[in-house]
Amino acid sequence: MDVWDWNYAISILPALVEGLGLTLLATLLGSIIAMLLGLLFAVLQRGPAPVRIVVRAIVEFVRSTPLLVQIFFLFFVLPQFGVVLSALTVGVIALGIHYACYTSEVYRAGIDAVPRGQWEAATALSLPRSRVWTGVVLPQAVPRVIPALGNYVISMFKEVPLLTAIGILDVVGRAEEVGNTFFRYVEPYTIAGLFFLLLSYPASLLMRRLERRVGAI
Repeated sequence: MDVWDWNYAISILPALVEGLGLTLLATLLGSIIAMLLGLLFAVLQRGPAPVRIVVRAIVEFVRSTPLLVQIFFLFFVLPQFGVVLSALTVGVIALGIHYACYTSEVYRAGIDAVPRGQWEAATALSLPRSRVWTGVVLPQAVPRVIPALGNYVISMFKEVPLLTAIGILDVVGRAEEVGNTFFRYVEPYTIAGLFFLLLSYPASLLMRRLERRVGAI
């Protein structure tokens, strides 16, 4: 049984911190895509019937298939159509699209929670459709769903290691690389796990606190 080696742990820390930076970058970029695309999906699902059907089909298809399969599909199939992207770009797009289909349901719940009277009042004032969304509906819907959206960001952060399947050396990928180099795995994987714990747990507590505050409003 390996004994914990502090010198080894300290020596590999820079490589793991570098991997953590890549994990955070992928999470940030993926979250931006997920939040914007998810909002677009939610709005389109209140549009004309043909649009609703198509968007709903996309959402259900993505939600019903594993993220890892989607990552592989984008990484290996897109080049067949002449679309060649870096592994990180493909990974970020896959994360963004996958989580957009979940955040869209969160946005939709927030939109549905806006009192019907608000919609009717906006209609009575003959406000343009775009103004109804930007000035009346979304300012009420989005704040109340921020905790749920935050939870999906945390979930995405913990799923970024799936990108190691296409060669992205995030913090877990770095841990595997270091472990394979020195044939010692306890220290790198333990440190990687601690990174996730130290970042995810406080963020989860913050989302719970925000959820209680939103619920009290």
